[in-house]
Amino acid sequence: MVRSLVAVGNDSDFDGLAREPAIERVAKPVRPAVLQAISSIQQRYFEPITLADLSSEVFVSRFHFSRIFAEATGVTPGRFLTAVRLFEAKRLLLTTSLNVSDIVCSVGYSSVGTFTSRFSRAVGMTPTEYRDPRVAELLVAVSPTFQRLPPLRTLPGAGRDGVPPDRGAGTLSLRLDLPRGSGPADTLVGLFPDAVPQRGPVAFGGAAGLGSGELVIEGAPAGRWTAIAFAQHRTGPGDTWLSIGYSAVHVPPHGRSAARVALRAPAPTDTPIAITLAATRPPFTQRMPVARVPYPRAAA
Repeated sequence: MVRSLVAVGNDSDFDGLAREPAIERVAKPVRPAVLQAISSIQQRYFEPITLADLSSEVFVSRFHFSRIFAEATGVTPGRFLTAVRLFEAKRLLLTTSLNVSDIVCSVGYSSVGTFTSRFSRAVGMTPTEYRDPRVAELLVAVSPTFQRLPPLRTLPGAGRDGVPPDRGAGTLSLRLDLPRGSGPADTLVGLFPDAVPQRGPVAFGGAAGLGSGELVIEGAPAGRWTAIAFAQHRTGPGDTWLSIGYSAVHVPPHGRSAARVALRAPAPTDTPIAITLAATRPPFTQRMPVARVPYPRAAA
């Protein structure tokens, strides 16, 4: 029985980790069949695409297609499709006045109730709550067609003493390697339980005008996380581009740990990311030290 990609784990689409760090995967040759399938998903995400549809388009068996797709992207075809759909739903919620039911239909779901339940579970807010202006103001987005990093001076808690109740006691020292030839950039690093995050980080840190070097995240919860780094580079007045990097990290309950993140240009095999540093429940009070230098406008 052929299962649709929508059913390849609607609940598991929000669980599970990438099989290997994206920074390692992107250095490997990507099969044309995978790139063609990704292009098809991006162009037809609003259709009821099935695994059989995609595998037949690239002339390979479903089993082989699922394997090479996961090797290239770190996720199943179904989870990649879900990430694209959720990204587009978030974009439409923040940039249009369409009602939720119209957005649900335009991103490939047939039930408003089912979509709302899954969106709320994955994102931590209902679709209506996601339209809060603060969400858009503090949006971090990376996709082939939409990129944004909020100006660091707008991040909540910067220079304040507010501490969330679940704030950890660990310290993570990250060595950031910016793309070769790039100058200092506004940089933000978040710690996430998943390499395909749908909600804000458990801890984050950032600095404006940072070159390759060390960034320290204080108050990180203990555990194993995926560190995702975003850097906004200026190439001219009003002209910016984003680089991204991933690293698996371990934060001890107390004390200091270290890791390294190499940033690079987004790759076609990256799942789109749209997370907000805002929260409607409870009020967001995360602290983040920010370097006192001028801030460029966000990329869009």
